[in-house]
Amino acid sequence: MTSEHSFVAGDYSDRDLYASSRTRERALNSASVRAEISESFEEYLEIFEAFYADDIEVSSETHEEKIRGKARVRALLCDFLIPLHIMAEIGGLQVSIRQIAMPGDTAGETHSEWTLDLVGVSGRTCTVSWRALRKWNGSRVVYEHHYEHQQSGGPLTMADLSFDATKPAEA
Repeated sequence: MTSEHSFVAGDYSDRDLYASSRTRERALNSASVRAEISESFEEYLEIFEAFYADDIEVSSETHEEKIRGKARVRALLCDFLIPLHIMAEIGGLQVSIRQIAMPGDTAGETHSEWTLDLVGVSGRTCTVSWRALRKWNGSRVVYEHHYEHQQSGGPLTMADLSFDATKPAEA
């Protein structure tokens, strides 16, 4: 006589939430990596609108205050994206971003590593990396926390960009 045991749970809600948040995380990260800051900062705002909840809360290990609400987070994003777009479109700054998914085991929660590379026309580089924890409620991010920030290379200066209309940007 053979005895078989099954450990199939009757409630799939945690597994569905886990799979759903992983799928949405991949879509969000893929859209963020594909967007071209030199062409448009608005594309990033569209991604933000599509994936983040109205009551989003954002925190960072480098800032004590949490930022709450889509309008406040959008304003913070604009303060970062608009100058970056101008430096890339007009100043010749090369910008690339990449991410790596990190394993996690909590339903509705995702982790990823991010690296932002900035290369000036001078050849000087600045690389910023961080990790992000996101908590999902259905198809929307309701909480995002950035941690383990690192920077290599100093900040780029005006000498690393090409805003002089009389000289072509160096390749």
